[in-house]
Amino acid sequence: MNKNKTIITNNKILPYWYIIDAKNKNLGRLSSQIIHILYNKHNIEYLPCKKNNINIIIINSKKIYITGKKYEQKTYKRHSGKSRGLKIEIFKNLQERMPNKILKHAIQGMLPKNNSNKKLFKKIKIYQDKIYPCISQTLISLKIN
Repeated sequence: MNKNKTIITNNKILPYWYIIDAKNKNLGRLSSQIIHILYNKHNIEYLPCKKNNINIIIINSKKIYITGKKYEQKTYKRHSGKSRGLKIEIFKNLQERMPNKILKHAIQGMLPKNNSNKKLFKKIKIYQDKIYPCISQTLISLKIN
C-alpha cells in the first residue's frame, strides 16, 4: 500500500482577486460561501497544508437581507468596558448606520477562533456600495446563489 502523494507545486503563487455582489443575498448563506472560497475549497487543487493567496472583495453590503422576523428582532451587542457600557442595536438600525459591520460579524463568527482568524479576515474587503478602490487588480466575478 503506497501512502505517497504526488503534489504539484507551483513556484509562483499568484494572487486571485474575487469580487462578489451581495445585493439581495441572504446573510448566512453568503457568509458561509465566502468562507468556503476563502479556504480555497472550491478549487480542485485544494490542500489544507498549502498556502493560498485568495482575496475577496464584497460590494453592496448595504443590500443584504435576512429572513423572518430577524429584521426587527436580531440584536448586535458591544461593550465599552465601563459599567453600564453595554450597547444593544437591532439589525435594522445597524444596517442603516454601518452595513459592513453586519457582514464582518457574520464572517468572523464562522472563522476558526485561532491565529488564522486575523490572517484570513485581512484578505476580505467589504464595501457598502458598488464603488471600490481596488481597480488595478484583475477581478474574477463570482455569482453566489
